[in-house]
Amino acid sequence: MNKIALAIHGGAGTILKSKMTAELEKEYRDGLRIALDMGWRILTGGGTALDAVEQTVCELENFPLFNAGKGSVFTHDGKNEMDASIMDGATHKAGAVAFVKNVKNPVKLARLVMQETEHILLGGDGANEFAREMQIEIKPDEYFFTDFRYQQLLEARRSNQVQLDHSAGALELIKEESLNPKSQIGTVGAAACDSMGNLAAATSTGGMSNKRFGRIGDTPIVGAGTYADNETCAVSCTGHGEFFMKTLAAYDVAARMKYKNISLIEAANEVVENLRTIGGEGGLIAVDCFGNVALPFNSDGMYRGFVTADSEMTIQIYR
Repeated sequence: MNKIALAIHGGAGTILKSKMTAELEKEYRDGLRIALDMGWRILTGGGTALDAVEQTVCELENFPLFNAGKGSVFTHDGKNEMDASIMDGATHKAGAVAFVKNVKNPVKLARLVMQETEHILLGGDGANEFAREMQIEIKPDEYFFTDFRYQQLLEARRSNQVQLDHSAGALELIKEESLNPKSQIGTVGAAACDSMGNLAAATSTGGMSNKRFGRIGDTPIVGAGTYADNETCAVSCTGHGEFFMKTLAAYDVAARMKYKNISLIEAANEVVENLRTIGGEGGLIAVDCFGNVALPFNSDGMYRGFVTADSEMTIQIYR
Protein backbone atom coordinates (compact mmCIF):
# COMPACT_ATOMS: atom_id res chain seq x y z
CA MET A 1 0.00 0.00 0.00
CA ASN A 2 1.26 3.49 -0.86
CA LYS A 3 1.81 6.01 1.88
CA ILE A 4 -1.12 8.42 1.95
CA ALA A 5 -0.52 12.13 2.48
CA LEU A 6 -2.43 15.40 2.47
CA ALA A 7 -1.18 19.00 2.46
CA ILE A 8 -3.22 22.22 2.50
CA HIS A 9 -2.68 25.97 2.39
CA GLY A 10 -4.75 29.04 3.16
CA GLY A 11 -2.59 31.76 1.63
CA ALA A 12 0.94 33.15 1.89
CA GLY A 13 2.20 36.69 2.45
CA THR A 14 2.95 39.24 5.15
CA ILE A 15 1.72 37.08 8.00
CA LEU A 16 3.42 38.18 11.22
CA LYS A 17 2.86 36.91 14.74
CA SER A 18 3.08 40.53 15.94
CA LYS A 19 -0.06 41.30 13.89
CA MET A 20 -2.01 38.35 15.26
CA THR A 21 -4.03 37.91 18.45
CA ALA A 22 -4.19 34.58 20.22
CA GLU A 23 -7.93 34.36 19.50
CA LEU A 24 -7.53 34.99 15.78
CA GLU A 25 -4.63 32.58 15.47
CA LYS A 26 -6.71 29.87 17.13
CA GLU A 27 -9.50 30.47 14.59
CA TYR A 28 -7.10 30.07 11.68
CA ARG A 29 -5.57 26.93 13.15
CA ASP A 30 -9.00 25.43 13.85
CA GLY A 31 -10.13 26.15 10.29
CA LEU A 32 -7.08 24.47 8.82
CA ARG A 33 -7.42 21.52 11.18
CA ILE A 34 -11.10 20.96 10.32
CA ALA A 35 -10.25 20.92 6.61
CA LEU A 36 -7.28 18.59 7.08
CA ASP A 37 -9.38 16.23 9.16
CA MET A 38 -12.05 16.07 6.44
CA GLY A 39 -9.59 15.08 3.74
CA TRP A 40 -7.66 12.72 5.97
CA ARG A 41 -10.80 10.78 6.89
CA ILE A 42 -11.44 10.27 3.18
CA LEU A 43 -7.90 9.02 2.54
CA THR A 44 -7.74 6.73 5.57
CA GLY A 45 -11.10 5.31 4.57
CA GLY A 46 -9.72 4.22 1.21
CA GLY A 47 -11.08 7.22 -0.70
CA THR A 48 -9.45 8.81 -3.71
CA ALA A 49 -7.03 11.71 -3.74
CA LEU A 50 -9.47 13.54 -6.03
CA ASP A 51 -12.31 13.25 -3.51
CA ALA A 52 -9.97 14.24 -0.69
CA VAL A 53 -8.75 17.48 -2.28
CA GLU A 54 -12.24 18.47 -3.41
CA GLN A 55 -13.81 18.02 0.00
CA THR A 56 -10.85 19.59 1.81
CA VAL A 57 -11.06 22.69 -0.37
CA CYS A 58 -14.84 22.80 0.14
CA GLU A 59 -14.24 23.03 3.88
CA LEU A 60 -11.81 25.90 3.33
CA GLU A 61 -14.27 27.64 0.99
CA ASN A 62 -16.93 27.39 3.70
CA PHE A 63 -14.61 28.92 6.30
CA PRO A 64 -14.96 32.74 6.22
CA LEU A 65 -11.39 33.54 7.28
CA PHE A 66 -9.95 32.62 3.88
CA ASN A 67 -10.26 34.35 0.51
CA ALA A 68 -12.28 31.66 -1.27
CA GLY A 69 -15.96 30.80 -1.39
CA LYS A 70 -17.74 32.47 1.50
CA GLY A 71 -14.75 34.66 2.40
CA SER A 72 -14.02 35.96 -1.11
CA VAL A 73 -12.79 39.52 -1.55
CA PHE A 74 -14.66 42.22 -3.49
CA THR A 75 -13.88 43.45 -6.99
CA HIS A 76 -13.69 47.18 -7.76
CA ASP A 77 -17.41 47.08 -8.53
CA GLY A 78 -18.25 45.48 -5.17
CA LYS A 79 -18.85 41.99 -6.57
CA ASN A 80 -17.52 38.57 -5.59
CA GLU A 81 -15.89 36.75 -8.51
CA MET A 82 -14.35 33.37 -7.78
CA ASP A 83 -11.91 31.05 -9.54
CA ALA A 84 -11.07 27.40 -8.88
CA SER A 85 -9.37 24.40 -10.48
CA ILE A 86 -8.82 20.71 -9.84
CA MET A 87 -6.59 18.11 -11.51
CA ASP A 88 -6.36 14.31 -11.42
CA GLY A 89 -2.79 13.02 -11.56
CA ALA A 90 -3.83 9.57 -12.75
CA THR A 91 -5.60 10.73 -15.92
CA HIS A 92 -4.24 14.29 -16.32
CA LYS A 93 -7.84 15.43 -16.60
CA ALA A 94 -8.53 18.86 -15.17
CA GLY A 95 -11.39 21.29 -14.68
CA ALA A 96 -11.45 24.98 -13.86
CA VAL A 97 -13.78 27.97 -13.57
CA ALA A 98 -13.24 31.71 -13.57
CA PHE A 99 -15.50 34.70 -12.80
CA VAL A 100 -18.16 32.54 -11.17
CA LYS A 101 -20.67 34.32 -8.98
CA ASN A 102 -22.89 33.11 -6.14
CA VAL A 103 -21.54 29.55 -6.35
CA LYS A 104 -21.10 28.28 -2.79
CA ASN A 105 -18.26 25.90 -3.67
CA PRO A 106 -16.44 26.78 -6.91
CA VAL A 107 -14.16 23.73 -6.58
CA LYS A 108 -17.20 21.46 -7.00
CA LEU A 109 -18.07 23.26 -10.20
CA ALA A 110 -14.48 22.87 -11.43
CA ARG A 111 -14.70 19.13 -10.91
CA LEU A 112 -17.95 18.97 -12.86
CA VAL A 113 -16.25 20.81 -15.73
CA MET A 114 -13.64 18.05 -15.70
CA GLN A 115 -16.12 15.21 -15.53
CA GLU A 116 -19.14 16.43 -17.48
CA THR A 117 -17.67 18.47 -20.35
CA GLU A 118 -14.97 18.13 -22.99
CA HIS A 119 -13.44 21.39 -21.78
CA ILE A 120 -11.01 22.41 -19.04
CA LEU A 121 -11.80 26.07 -18.28
CA LEU A 122 -15.19 27.79 -18.28
CA GLY A 123 -15.60 31.45 -17.38
CA GLY A 124 -18.12 34.18 -16.69
CA ASP A 125 -21.74 33.85 -17.74
CA GLY A 126 -21.11 30.50 -19.38
CA ALA A 127 -19.64 29.05 -16.20
CA ASN A 128 -22.60 30.34 -14.21
CA GLU A 129 -25.04 28.88 -16.73
CA PHE A 130 -23.23 25.54 -16.44
CA ALA A 131 -23.53 25.77 -12.65
CA ARG A 132 -27.29 26.17 -12.93
CA GLU A 133 -27.54 23.20 -15.30
CA MET A 134 -25.51 21.08 -12.90
CA GLN A 135 -27.73 22.24 -10.02
CA ILE A 136 -24.73 23.38 -8.02
CA GLU A 137 -25.66 25.08 -4.75
CA ILE A 138 -26.13 28.81 -5.29
CA LYS A 139 -26.06 31.39 -2.51
CA PRO A 140 -27.34 35.00 -2.48
CA ASP A 141 -24.94 37.94 -2.43
CA GLU A 142 -25.47 38.32 1.32
CA TYR A 143 -23.83 34.93 1.95
CA PHE A 144 -20.53 36.25 0.58
CA PHE A 145 -20.65 39.65 2.28
CA THR A 146 -18.28 40.28 5.18
CA ASP A 147 -17.75 43.75 6.60
CA PHE A 148 -13.98 43.27 6.86
CA ARG A 149 -13.67 42.49 3.17
CA TYR A 150 -15.86 45.44 2.25
CA GLN A 151 -13.72 47.78 4.36
CA GLN A 152 -10.66 46.34 2.64
CA LEU A 153 -12.22 47.21 -0.72
CA LEU A 154 -12.92 50.78 0.38
CA GLU A 155 -9.33 51.17 1.55
CA ALA A 156 -8.02 49.79 -1.75
CA ARG A 157 -10.26 52.17 -3.66
CA ARG A 158 -8.98 55.15 -1.65
CA SER A 159 -5.38 54.24 -2.40
CA ASN A 160 -6.24 53.26 -6.00
CA GLN A 161 -4.47 49.93 -5.57
CA VAL A 162 -5.24 46.32 -6.38
CA GLN A 163 -4.58 44.58 -3.07
CA LEU A 164 -3.49 41.07 -2.27
CA ASP A 165 -5.66 39.60 0.48
CA HIS A 166 -2.50 38.79 2.47
CA SER A 167 -0.84 42.23 2.12
CA ALA A 168 0.45 44.20 5.10
CA GLY A 169 -2.48 46.62 4.80
CA ALA A 170 -4.97 43.80 4.91
CA LEU A 171 -3.30 42.43 8.03
CA GLU A 172 -3.60 45.79 9.77
CA LEU A 173 -7.35 45.61 9.18
CA ILE A 174 -7.38 42.09 10.55
CA LYS A 175 -5.55 43.21 13.67
CA GLU A 176 -8.10 45.95 14.21
CA GLU A 177 -10.93 43.43 13.89
CA SER A 178 -9.11 40.51 15.46
CA LEU A 179 -12.13 39.37 17.42
CA ASN A 180 -14.43 39.52 14.42
CA PRO A 181 -15.13 35.92 13.30
CA LYS A 182 -15.93 37.24 9.84
CA SER A 183 -12.39 38.44 9.20
CA GLN A 184 -10.61 36.45 6.50
CA ILE A 185 -7.45 36.05 4.45
CA GLY A 186 -5.97 33.70 1.87
CA THR A 187 -6.34 31.66 -1.31
CA VAL A 188 -6.84 27.98 -0.45
CA GLY A 189 -5.64 24.67 -1.84
CA ALA A 190 -4.97 20.99 -1.23
CA ALA A 191 -2.72 18.26 -2.63
CA ALA A 192 -3.05 14.56 -1.82
CA CYS A 193 -1.75 11.04 -2.41
CA ASP A 194 -4.16 8.16 -1.87
CA SER A 195 -3.59 4.48 -1.01
CA MET A 196 -3.35 3.57 -4.71
CA GLY A 197 -0.57 6.11 -5.26
CA ASN A 198 -2.81 8.44 -7.22
CA LEU A 199 -2.27 12.18 -6.86
CA ALA A 200 -4.62 15.16 -7.11
CA ALA A 201 -4.58 18.89 -6.42
CA ALA A 202 -7.20 21.65 -6.14
CA THR A 203 -7.07 25.42 -5.62
CA SER A 204 -9.75 28.07 -5.03
CA THR A 205 -9.71 31.86 -4.62
CA GLY A 206 -11.70 35.06 -4.58
CA GLY A 207 -8.87 36.85 -6.39
CA MET A 208 -7.47 40.27 -5.50
CA SER A 209 -9.36 42.99 -3.67
CA ASN A 210 -10.37 45.90 -5.93
CA LYS A 211 -9.46 43.97 -9.10
CA ARG A 212 -10.74 45.40 -12.40
CA PHE A 213 -11.08 44.58 -16.08
CA GLY A 214 -11.74 40.87 -15.60
CA ARG A 215 -8.35 40.09 -14.08
CA ILE A 216 -7.60 36.37 -13.74
CA GLY A 217 -4.74 35.02 -11.64
CA ASP A 218 -2.98 31.67 -11.57
CA THR A 219 -5.62 29.70 -9.63
CA PRO A 220 -7.76 28.51 -12.59
CA ILE A 221 -4.78 28.10 -14.92
CA VAL A 222 -3.66 24.47 -15.04
CA GLY A 223 0.12 24.36 -14.76
CA ALA A 224 0.35 27.78 -13.13
CA GLY A 225 -1.66 27.48 -9.93
CA THR A 226 -2.57 23.79 -9.94
CA TYR A 227 -0.98 20.64 -11.35
CA ALA A 228 -1.01 16.89 -10.73
CA ASP A 229 0.89 14.02 -12.36
CA ASN A 230 1.20 10.56 -10.82
CA GLU A 231 4.77 10.22 -12.05
CA THR A 232 5.94 13.30 -10.17
CA CYS A 233 3.73 15.34 -7.84
CA ALA A 234 0.55 17.27 -7.09
CA VAL A 235 0.89 21.03 -6.49
CA SER A 236 -1.29 23.95 -5.36
CA CYS A 237 0.11 27.48 -5.35
CA THR A 238 -0.66 30.70 -3.48
CA GLY A 239 0.68 34.22 -3.80
CA HIS A 240 0.93 36.96 -6.42
CA GLY A 241 -0.61 35.08 -9.31
CA GLU A 242 1.02 36.95 -12.20
CA PHE A 243 4.44 35.59 -11.20
CA PHE A 244 3.16 32.05 -10.91
CA MET A 245 1.69 32.42 -14.39
CA LYS A 246 4.98 33.72 -15.82
CA THR A 247 6.87 30.70 -14.52
CA LEU A 248 4.15 28.01 -14.75
CA ALA A 249 5.12 27.38 -11.15
CA ALA A 250 2.94 24.35 -10.42
CA TYR A 251 4.09 22.47 -13.52
CA ASP A 252 7.66 23.64 -12.96
CA VAL A 253 7.88 21.56 -9.78
CA ALA A 254 6.89 18.43 -11.71
CA ALA A 255 9.20 19.28 -14.63
CA ARG A 256 12.21 19.74 -12.37
CA MET A 257 11.52 16.39 -10.69
CA LYS A 258 11.17 14.64 -14.05
CA TYR A 259 13.95 16.20 -16.08
CA LYS A 260 16.51 16.92 -13.35
CA ASN A 261 15.72 13.72 -11.46
CA ILE A 262 15.59 15.53 -8.12
CA SER A 263 13.37 15.07 -5.06
CA LEU A 264 10.04 16.74 -4.40
CA ILE A 265 11.50 18.98 -1.70
CA GLU A 266 14.45 20.05 -3.88
CA ALA A 267 12.19 20.84 -6.83
CA ALA A 268 9.64 22.74 -4.76
CA ASN A 269 12.35 24.81 -3.06
CA GLU A 270 13.95 25.65 -6.42
CA VAL A 271 10.64 26.86 -7.84
CA VAL A 272 9.93 29.13 -4.90
CA GLU A 273 13.46 30.51 -5.01
CA ASN A 274 13.06 31.17 -8.73
CA LEU A 275 9.88 33.11 -7.97
CA ARG A 276 11.80 35.21 -5.46
CA THR A 277 14.48 36.12 -8.00
CA ILE A 278 11.89 37.63 -10.36
CA GLY A 279 10.07 39.47 -7.56
CA GLY A 280 7.28 36.97 -6.92
CA GLU A 281 5.95 36.47 -3.41
CA GLY A 282 4.14 33.36 -2.19
CA GLY A 283 4.48 29.65 -1.77
CA LEU A 284 3.11 26.25 -2.65
CA ILE A 285 2.22 22.87 -1.26
CA ALA A 286 3.20 19.64 -2.99
CA VAL A 287 2.83 15.89 -2.46
CA ASP A 288 4.48 13.01 -4.34
CA CYS A 289 3.40 9.40 -4.89
CA PHE A 290 5.58 8.20 -2.01
CA GLY A 291 3.71 10.32 0.51
CA ASN A 292 6.37 13.01 0.82
CA VAL A 293 5.23 16.61 1.30
CA ALA A 294 6.81 20.01 0.63
CA LEU A 295 5.50 23.39 1.79
CA PRO A 296 8.04 26.07 0.80
CA PHE A 297 7.33 29.80 0.70
CA ASN A 298 9.36 33.00 0.38
CA SER A 299 7.05 35.32 2.33
CA ASP A 300 6.81 36.04 6.04
CA GLY A 301 4.25 33.31 6.54
CA MET A 302 1.88 30.82 4.93
CA TYR A 303 -1.22 29.24 6.43
CA ARG A 304 -0.46 25.57 5.95
CA GLY A 305 -0.87 22.07 7.30
CA PHE A 306 -0.13 18.47 6.45
CA VAL A 307 -0.58 14.92 7.63
CA THR A 308 0.96 11.70 6.31
CA ALA A 309 1.00 8.01 7.10
CA ASP A 310 4.30 8.62 8.93
CA SER A 311 3.48 11.85 10.74
CA GLU A 312 0.84 13.43 12.91
CA MET A 313 -1.30 16.35 11.80
CA THR A 314 0.75 19.56 11.75
CA ILE A 315 -0.57 23.12 11.44
CA GLN A 316 1.81 26.04 10.87
CA ILE A 317 1.48 29.75 10.07
CA TYR A 318 4.75 31.63 10.52
CA ARG A 319 8.22 31.15 9.05
